[in-house]
Amino acid sequence: METTANTTADLATAIAHGAIGGAIDPFTFRLAIFVLAIFVGYFVVWGVTPALHTPLMSVTNAISSVIVVGALLAVGVHSVNDAGWASKLFGFIALVFASVNIFGGFLVTQRMLAMYKKKG
Repeated sequence: METTANTTADLATAIAHGAIGGAIDPFTFRLAIFVLAIFVGYFVVWGVTPALHTPLMSVTNAISSVIVVGALLAVGVHSVNDAGWASKLFGFIALVFASVNIFGGFLVTQRMLAMYKKKG
């Protein structure tokens, strides 16, 4: 069963193929999308005003919590994960990175909120 991202990428590849009249290597097309996503993400994150930082950090923590649930499923559920050690390893790595992101986000949010407290 293909994932939604692969289906969307295949559809975009088919549209681009029809638009230019030639074949595009799927790896090249997906790499171009990834590079564009990096640039868009960079400008979106650095364009945020400090007042909006705390609400956006809360949304990031919520997204990371969904990643933690998926990573726990990948690491711990034996019946779902018959693929072997590679998927368990990547699930564990995702779990570690998402946990660091969540706890770091809470620390940064705490520091941002402390800036708005009155001194004295």
